[in-house]
Amino acid sequence: MLDKVDKKYGAASKQRLEAWQELLASDKKTDDLKKIKLVNDFFNQQIMFVSDAQNWGVEDYWATPIEMLAKGRGDCEDFAIAKYFSLLALGVAENKLRITYVQASGFGPSNLAHMVLTYYPTPAEIPLVLDNLIPEIRQAALRPDLTPIYSFNGQGLWLAKDRSSGNAKARKNNIGFWSQLMSRRGHELDD
Repeated sequence: MLDKVDKKYGAASKQRLEAWQELLASDKKTDDLKKIKLVNDFFNQQIMFVSDAQNWGVEDYWATPIEMLAKGRGDCEDFAIAKYFSLLALGVAENKLRITYVQASGFGPSNLAHMVLTYYPTPAEIPLVLDNLIPEIRQAALRPDLTPIYSFNGQGLWLAKDRSSGNAKARKNNIGFWSQLMSRRGHELDD
């Protein structure tokens, strides 16, 4: 795979993927908080934010971690997705991770549609937010600029209004972009 990336995208892309492989090979016995900081810092430092229109020539495209690392660029959902799959590979339980669609305020003239990764230490606790806009990991209660709309992972989808009403049961994840991403995983470099 690394040779294919080197040939198609260049040496810098290969180096990013090698660094990611090293990250994923790190000690899986480390506590979750150290893992989330390591992963959050890695992607926020390695990847440049660009829109999907600039990166892929389409309005919306959810990249796999390999696609994002190969290009060295991505938008908010690409950051959240890459962090999600990296933390799963490091042994963080899937039920603790959710990709969360939010409205972000204070980043322009109006609310910005944005995605972050949230980490729930326990189901009842306030989650931690892993973001590419504000690289410091903070508790969601300390991010009044973010209004959650829904969250999802490989186990299902949750509406924010359900959590606030005490009905936090997962719904079926029918997000088309998620399905497309999952079908491309492992085949990114196939010609």
